[in-house]
Amino acid sequence: MKYIFWDFNGTVLDDAKLCHDILNEMLIEEERPTVSFEEYLMIFDFPVESYYAKVYDLEKTSFKELAHRFIERYMPRSLDLNLHDGVLDAISQAKNRGYQNVLLSASEENNLHKQLIHYGINNHFDAVLGTSNVYAKSKVEVALKFIKENHIHSDECFMIGDTLHDAEVAKALGIQIIIYTKGHQHPSRLKEFSNINHFQELIDKI
Repeated sequence: MKYIFWDFNGTVLDDAKLCHDILNEMLIEEERPTVSFEEYLMIFDFPVESYYAKVYDLEKTSFKELAHRFIERYMPRSLDLNLHDGVLDAISQAKNRGYQNVLLSASEENNLHKQLIHYGINNHFDAVLGTSNVYAKSKVEVALKFIKENHIHSDECFMIGDTLHDAEVAKALGIQIIIYTKGHQHPSRLKEFSNINHFQELIDKI
């Protein structure tokens, strides 16, 4: 059985601009300098705590407090966004080619299911893998557990994501990475890996 692991934020859901907006709102509250969207794409990183350390004073306000403050704003507003153009067609085409589609996200699992149900796309995925908290740490462990439990051969898998962390996850899982360039990181940071600028390009790469 062949598998594609899909990242959610920035890959399926077009939420980078919302995350940038909330970041600036919170920076203003913390009396910190705001950043442009271009700057956001250059500094966004995983783990999220290391990215926060670039723009906040974590000795003044803890990462945990900031993470909870972010998610309280993000979740309701994330239900007013769009999915990236062509992504559902790409998921359907992958299914037609014999792939199992697995959603793999650093998002907290309950929040992730709320979003999938709201957008009516939970039935597009054969499995949904999230994390147990809102701190957006690595998703490697949940993916490795899934691969082991389902006896998956890594050479028959792809990861589709929008960040260097997704490439790190793919490397840890021993699978191929394809990075979508219109998510949370600037395309100039992603050149080392196989890229797509639109999901119409994906079907030629899998």
